Amino acid sequence: MTSSGRPYRRRKNLTVVSLLLLVLTLALGPAPSSAAGTDWWDPTARPAPDSRINVTGEPFTGTDAAGEVRGFVDAHDHIFSNEAFGGRLICGKPFSEQGVADALKDCPEHYPDGSLAVFDFITNGGDGKHDPNGWPTFKDWPAHDSLTHQQNYYAWIERAWRGGQRVLVNDLVTNGVICSVYFFKDRSCDEMTSIRLQAKLTYDMQAFVDRMYGGPGKGWFRVVTDSAQARKVIEQGKLAVVIGVETSEPFGCKQVLDIAQCSKADIDKGLDELHALGVRSMFLCHKFDNALCGVRFDSGSLGTAINVGQFLSTGTYWKTEKCTGPQADNPIGNAAAPAAEEKLPAGEEVPSYSAEAQCNVRGLTDLGEHAVRGMMKRGMMLEIDHMSVKATGRVLDIFEAESYPGVLSSHSWMDLDWTERVYGLGGFIAQYMHGSEGFVAEAKRTEALRDKYGVGYGYGTDMNGVGGWPGPRGADAPNKVTYPFKSVDGGSVIDRQTTGERTWDLNTDGAAHYGLVPDWIEDIRRVGGQDTVDDLFRGAESYLGTWAASENHESGVSLAAGSAASASSSEGSLFTDYGPHRAVDGDRRTRWASDWSDEQWYQVDLGSTRTVGRVTLDWERAYAKSYRIELSADGASWRTAWSTTAGDGGLDTARFAGTPARYVRVHGLERGTGWGYSLHEVGVHSR
Repeated sequence: MTSSGRPYRRRKNLTVVSLLLLVLTLALGPAPSSAAGTDWWDPTARPAPDSRINVTGEPFTGTDAAGEVRGFVDAHDHIFSNEAFGGRLICGKPFSEQGVADALKDCPEHYPDGSLAVFDFITNGGDGKHDPNGWPTFKDWPAHDSLTHQQNYYAWIERAWRGGQRVLVNDLVTNGVICSVYFFKDRSCDEMTSIRLQAKLTYDMQAFVDRMYGGPGKGWFRVVTDSAQARKVIEQGKLAVVIGVETSEPFGCKQVLDIAQCSKADIDKGLDELHALGVRSMFLCHKFDNALCGVRFDSGSLGTAINVGQFLSTGTYWKTEKCTGPQADNPIGNAAAPAAEEKLPAGEEVPSYSAEAQCNVRGLTDLGEHAVRGMMKRGMMLEIDHMSVKATGRVLDIFEAESYPGVLSSHSWMDLDWTERVYGLGGFIAQYMHGSEGFVAEAKRTEALRDKYGVGYGYGTDMNGVGGWPGPRGADAPNKVTYPFKSVDGGSVIDRQTTGERTWDLNTDGAAHYGLVPDWIEDIRRVGGQDTVDDLFRGAESYLGTWAASENHESGVSLAAGSAASASSSEGSLFTDYGPHRAVDGDRRTRWASDWSDEQWYQVDLGSTRTVGRVTLDWERAYAKSYRIELSADGASWRTAWSTTAGDGGLDTARFAGTPARYVRVHGLERGTGWGYSLHEVGVHSR
């Protein structure tokens, strides 16, 4: 803060006057901190100039009658993506000590008229021209259809918090290939370097807000690293900020010509580093196939452009195959993307794709499975959006086998047929910030499942994520938002948001920036009724439930580990042992294999009678299509505890009522391939 000052020779007189004013202030008025108001939610000072909040009333605190926290969850946001992609793709900063005029500046190359706003006109069409000036007019940005301007200014996030949001997941994001091909950049394209910087800035933003409220720990923006801490923050009425990661090559795990560029040691080191930074949820792949997993494709010309980017980065294009189940990846299509295709070497062409083959051939790799299990050990939550259905299916199999709940779908990028499996595990689902009509329709479609599992709902704004946001429904739209309106809890009044000379109205401007999240929720209430908003208001409790269960999860030791095992047959080999003991040795690289005929069995002796309620089978390619799990107390009399005629290989989990048994047998009835039956590992558990 600066002062115009007076000449030094008048300092004595100024000091006397200051002392007199101080005495009068102490005698006649409140202390300086109280002069700004006694309301805990108002800062004692803000940077100048700054945005308005346009919300009055006390934020709700505590819990409801059932002892549960309340509040909305944004499970997918990118506060600091202005630091990603080389630093010049998203223009403007979330905060600045010098205030809004310094924070919300356009990129240098956008001046004087946006002619060089290359990414703007690539993504938004037209010539990209716009008024680059932010403060105080904000004539052309932020806007619901501008993908290159900062939408996460801290005061706009503050407005969302004041409107009832209590969880915000800040996904640290970047993409090295986009950075390398984009015309403008001012820093390295190394993904992990950008991730580290964004993590640091998240804590810097917390300190920035704290200073406005009188010191460390006093602000509303609270970075949390465990569910108990998050619950305490929400009970205080503040915003719990969770750090996530969404990047294409985590830990440097790219693939070049299908050869991994990282090791298990790199993954372990990377997970340790991210966990130390406070990261508690992450994606393992995003946009490009990497050494960990295949991706769920993008469609249309954007998909073609990303496919070109993958080729330039890895030397491989996406490869497809016919899907084996009801789930499918997004159709790639064969749309042209001239600007991207021009970057291909001479004679190189993007392949065409059959509409009948809509699944990525690449699933979860061995390195990817190592990363998944590493996240489980650290109690982290895994984002399955952007994973191919083949990779997602394997992840869900692993989580079901381990009863691990830490699975998230944060912005409508998984196949909808996975919904019940995610809820059944105890996971959390959020829908992308679609327009109110579309959002309500999808929320209604899954409402019965949320009721069945007793869970709340979330949204993923994906702001600063170059995805596009709800446009205006119009000043004459039915059930439009009427200003001012009350917050969902009824304790605050929310009016149109004003920054500088610009006032936004959701009806005519759409979701132009983060401060309009409360307005968008009110639009959902008016369009779809209170039920959907009530589900959203229960989101905070559900999200914390998933997180806490992930932290507290303990991988049970298999009762079958090291047990005596036998089988109807074992495949012979001069070089490899395929004996029964290989499926209970705790090593997923070894396996038991039978002769090549349908009627075969595999049996373990637990050594004594134990309660058995869950059996996991990690099949090699030679799997059983039809088989049953049989239990026995004496090895002579058997009863069927579970069976299927629709086995598809992979990792199967059979659950049934806990039953006393000493012997467990997998009885193969029909093979799924021309080979025999082969199991990498058999797990037996009490529950």
